[in-house]
Amino acid sequence: MSGASGCNLCPRNADVAQLVEQRFRKPQVTGSNPVVGSIQKMSASTNSVSIIVPTLNEEENIVPLVSQIIASAVPFQEILFVDGNSTDATVDRIRTLTTRYPIRLIEQNCADLGLAGAILSGARFAQGEILLVMDADLSHPPERIKDLLAPLFAASADMVVGSRYVEGGSTPGWPLWRRIVSRVGAALAYPLTGVHDSMGGFFAIARSRLLELAPQTSGFKIVFEAIVRGNGTLRVHEIPIAFRERMHGKSKMSFGVALRFFLRWLHVTFRRLIPGPSRPAETVKAFRVSSVEINPESLGVD
Repeated sequence: MSGASGCNLCPRNADVAQLVEQRFRKPQVTGSNPVVGSIQKMSASTNSVSIIVPTLNEEENIVPLVSQIIASAVPFQEILFVDGNSTDATVDRIRTLTTRYPIRLIEQNCADLGLAGAILSGARFAQGEILLVMDADLSHPPERIKDLLAPLFAASADMVVGSRYVEGGSTPGWPLWRRIVSRVGAALAYPLTGVHDSMGGFFAIARSRLLELAPQTSGFKIVFEAIVRGNGTLRVHEIPIAFRERMHGKSKMSFGVALRFFLRWLHVTFRRLIPGPSRPAETVKAFRVSSVEINPESLGVD
């Protein structure tokens, strides 16, 4: 699908062969789709956007989500679904759409990789220069995708986050307990990030930048991690969104997710308050996903 327009239905044979060869040669993701050019030289007409959608038991949301993305008329190169070992018909629903739309599927057989791991896996396989990450449960408004991409194409931001907690943002339909937990998490993260809503999952960033700042471990809030690891070098812009309650399926929010954030927050805060001896700049190692499986059927390969 490299170089294809947003409406091109079939990937080029060379791209398909490369992905299949990469899958069966070795499990390590090597980042074989390097960023070409720079964000400053890009325009919306390049269609160089990969939309990454992690999924886990979202069978009822796949078709409506794709329909809404298409209806938004945003220029994109591909929708890349990264499935975390769904036990329902999610994968089958995605496969039925691969013949009609520029959609690819990555299947992860290890659920322990978590949401951040799914995003990083998608980033490694993405063919676009810009990544737009969103949930599959229809809580993130597809009609706001263009607004997230615009500052990146204008080179006025390095990361754009859909925010529930700037003026104009909202969380309609949320129960009180969830609002409290989310607000507390955002408040704790703000002194470390300068961002009102670094705990969300609706964001856009250059692929090369995300891979540069991506945490070596998976399963955490990747926006928060990228900003913290950027150490003030990321220009982050927030746009207000209405974060809707899911219509179908079960929320993936859990006590474990909240606990991991709190422990990570304590770690980062402690290091800020009590800096240790100077150390060489931290480098991000290659992200290894031993359980990623590119399904040849989903790529149109017999």
